[in-house]
Amino acid sequence: MSANHLDVGSSAAAHPPIPSYDAGTTVETAANHPDALTVGGWMDSMPVGSLHRFVVLVIGIGLFFDMYEIFLVSSIGTALQSEYGIDRHSTDFKLLLASAFIGMFFGSFFLGSMADRIGRRKAFLFNLVWYSAFSLLGAFSVNAEMLVICRVLTGIGVGALYPVADSFLSEILPKERRGRLAAWAYTTSYVAVPLVGFLAVWLNALHFGEVAGWRVILAIGSVGAVLVLIVQHRLPESPRWLLSQGRVQEAHAMLRRFAKSAGVTVSTIAPEANTKRNPTTLSERVALLRRAPYNKRYMMLVIFHLLQGFGYYGFGTLASTVVKSRGYDVTNGTLFIALSFVGYPIGSLLSIPLLNWIERRTLVISSILSIAVFGLLFAYSNNSTLIVCFGFLTTCASNVFSNAYHVYQSEIFPASVRSTAIGSTYSLSRIVSGMLPFLLLPVLNEQGAGAMFTIIATALLIVAVTLRILGPNTTRRSQDEINPV
Repeated sequence: MSANHLDVGSSAAAHPPIPSYDAGTTVETAANHPDALTVGGWMDSMPVGSLHRFVVLVIGIGLFFDMYEIFLVSSIGTALQSEYGIDRHSTDFKLLLASAFIGMFFGSFFLGSMADRIGRRKAFLFNLVWYSAFSLLGAFSVNAEMLVICRVLTGIGVGALYPVADSFLSEILPKERRGRLAAWAYTTSYVAVPLVGFLAVWLNALHFGEVAGWRVILAIGSVGAVLVLIVQHRLPESPRWLLSQGRVQEAHAMLRRFAKSAGVTVSTIAPEANTKRNPTTLSERVALLRRAPYNKRYMMLVIFHLLQGFGYYGFGTLASTVVKSRGYDVTNGTLFIALSFVGYPIGSLLSIPLLNWIERRTLVISSILSIAVFGLLFAYSNNSTLIVCFGFLTTCASNVFSNAYHVYQSEIFPASVRSTAIGSTYSLSRIVSGMLPFLLLPVLNEQGAGAMFTIIATALLIVAVTLRILGPNTTRRSQDEINPV
């Protein structure tokens, strides 16, 4: 994640001096001394500095625990069935699988917009503490009902975190490196997916005295709160968000903090071309989202999030159940999850160069169609090797898709409404994902894996068509160019 290299003159020294630019000098054309840049112009053109990398790392670690929580129950499901005597066909098991997603819906919908009110930094830290606390409480569950309640409450914090993270990254990263650096944060988070799978292989069958191994796995998810204690005073706020709130001096001060870390001196900042007051209340934000071009983009995201979860979370939540329903015993499905889920971080790593080479919208469409194809091949595979192979390819394609769309959706709305737009639509994917066990398990049990994955593939095809018709191009375009408020 090194910064873009700038041609600012040669130096024979092993450690050349930090480059410094006069006010109004762009990063790309330092010698030409153009007019002063706005806050957005500076943030878009600035080289990547240590503060940018720090935010990427912190958000990546925070999202690591987010993904850990999302895939937790699917990994320890077998142990929970034994602990509480739950049958996979029962309503209790479906509720257990759905519980975190139900919480994520409420978190995304009600707390996702919180970042537009209190700021990206405060919202991110608050949600980390929230879900860490309830994850730890869940480790002490005395029955299935208490665990379901704890998982719902944990999901509230988890659901609100991604909209905040998407907005935060989009606003502080330079336009030339926005996709790649955001993908590094997501890649850090996806290491959690195979990790929780292998932890389940190791710990599910163990007991530490009277403590079952699955409780230890739950408790590990609460470590995210420690991150808050370490970074709360160093984590910056988004200058774009501060500007959208009319806090101009604070925005300028934060901009200079980013610039200093990148070796750039900013002494003069041009006033914003758009002097119209930004929306501050919820009704004003909704009114802006109803205006062109954001009304079509918002409708696109509504359809997108209603259906994309069929592919991403449908596979992740039900994969082991599919294996067991086909009669294959890959260590009761748990080892299959661990092997297959290795595709998540690998796919995320693969997305880093792809986000630089391929236009964002095109990458989202091609990757979601790949999920549909690999998912169908997984469903019709007739031996363990092919099941693991196509499971791996499905998860690999899933995280190329996930990284691309998280970057994409954060680029197509202005800072004043970005978290509101993402949070309210992203919540739909969470509630649909919570409903998937109730929608897809009956199909799996009655008609088989092929029928279930045909439904998933159809949903993903609708997503691809909708995105192609209504979604704008965003790669290497400035935030002001994409969002002409």
